Amino acid sequence: MSWLAFPWPRLAIETIPRQDWASFVHRQILEVKLAMTMQISAILRRAQQVAPNAIATIHLDRQQTWSQFLERVQKLAGAFQKLGVEPGDRIALLSLNSDRFIEYFFASVWSGGAMMPMNIRWAPPECVYALNDAGAKILIVDDAFAKAVPAILADAPGITSVIYAGDGETPDGMLSYEEILAAADPVEDAGRGDDDLAGIFYTGGTTGFPKGVMLSHKNFYVGGISNAQELQLREGSVYLHAAPMFHIADLLWFTAVTFVSGTHASIPMFSPEATLEAVEKHRPSHLLLVPVMIQMVLQSEKLARTDVSSLELIAYGASPITEGVLARAFEAIPNARFLQAFGQTELAPVATVLGTEFHTEAGMKAGKLRSCGRATRVCEIRIVDENDRDVPPGTVGHIIVRGPITMLGYWNKPEITAETLKDGWVFTGDAGYMDDDGFIFLMDRLKDMIVSGGENVYTTEVENALSQHPAVATSAVIGIPDEKWGEAVHAIVILKPGEEATEQALKDHCHTLIAGYKCPRSISFREEPFPLSGANKVLKTELRKPFWEGQNRGIH
Repeated sequence: MSWLAFPWPRLAIETIPRQDWASFVHRQILEVKLAMTMQISAILRRAQQVAPNAIATIHLDRQQTWSQFLERVQKLAGAFQKLGVEPGDRIALLSLNSDRFIEYFFASVWSGGAMMPMNIRWAPPECVYALNDAGAKILIVDDAFAKAVPAILADAPGITSVIYAGDGETPDGMLSYEEILAAADPVEDAGRGDDDLAGIFYTGGTTGFPKGVMLSHKNFYVGGISNAQELQLREGSVYLHAAPMFHIADLLWFTAVTFVSGTHASIPMFSPEATLEAVEKHRPSHLLLVPVMIQMVLQSEKLARTDVSSLELIAYGASPITEGVLARAFEAIPNARFLQAFGQTELAPVATVLGTEFHTEAGMKAGKLRSCGRATRVCEIRIVDENDRDVPPGTVGHIIVRGPITMLGYWNKPEITAETLKDGWVFTGDAGYMDDDGFIFLMDRLKDMIVSGGENVYTTEVENALSQHPAVATSAVIGIPDEKWGEAVHAIVILKPGEEATEQALKDHCHTLIAGYKCPRSISFREEPFPLSGANKVLKTELRKPFWEGQNRGIH
């Protein structure tokens, strides 16, 4: 049976009741394994087949149909192969949002390679580390990052080709994206799927270096079907990519929207004004914003002058949101329903969803709005103790997740993989409890991590940067409550005897080594040693107490 003849994506999205979804998906996945390969490329082929003349992408003054989009993907894949891409080779991209980003997503896997989108907020040393760690062969950049290429290439000798995907004149030493695409012949899909590597996605590292999360074709295929249903997408839906495309939270929409042959509209980078302008111009039905973005849109003077009536659903996640912000959003954007998703890159990325039916006054009164929802239809969740045994409802423990969305592992890090991925279960590092109705309530992090404005910040990365300043003896970095960002990075520093350094000098130093969102927003100095545990580890729980006094949980 060919993938073309298999009917279940449309059936699953449109006709299966929620209560029957879990058993349906598990049964169908078993049948699909016998009948077809779960391929990202199959999602695109179907979109072109059922809606060849529908609009696939809109960016600035460019738009194209699904037939045109498929042809460009096939030719770009051919260009990658001419540059030497072989099965599993990593193709890196450092770019703002665009239609070319979406073409890259599909062409990377169509060519047989694996995508590697890079965080646009990284400092050059972080870019170099990821490129070298993954062994990437090709680097694609746009106008925003073309000038950074010489510095990156100086320390990344494995890059054999740099492709310029901007709209200006192609810099010396780079290949033109449009020229190599035009010169290439369309190629057949390389045929990779199921547990084959689809991409490496770098997230913060507890050892001070980013970890490359390996996601498979199956992860994106199953996640795409699930998310299309959860996000209430349908043929004709228009999704606006306002969140950064490199982030897994936005990447989940690549397959979900394509599964329903919807339209991908995009703006290069989020700002409240650019987002509202695009909403009025492109009339999107769906939008993803992290809570700090929602706050910024609500505070924009442009909102009152913008027609936002097209918005049917606004999804949010990456960090908690206050009920006050949601109440203002309900009033300001009355046509839109709201939905929360929780997860992590290792889960491709959604584990729980708090549906639109709970984003109501009744949902607030029931207390469910303070949860992050229930397990999606394609995973199961347990709350376990330190011995990995299930705990009773209402008891705080470690949140673990299993399903076809779980990662393959961490690239080149078998020991950390073994600690995180056990018998198919991803140990998330988050502490929480499950109520009698299956709703998950986050309480704290077991991992030493801060979530600021939806971005993960591992404190060891910041401490490593501070340690390279000649005046710093040691430091401890913690997250403290922040009304705008959820949590802010705060460093407590002990200087070397006789040395001096100002708060601003240490902030400036950190900006040369790590991304701006990881740098301390505030720094305090102390002379006495840090409190230590019996194992001589810094007791950050003690350092956090003065900042978190009066809070009902250890995350914000």
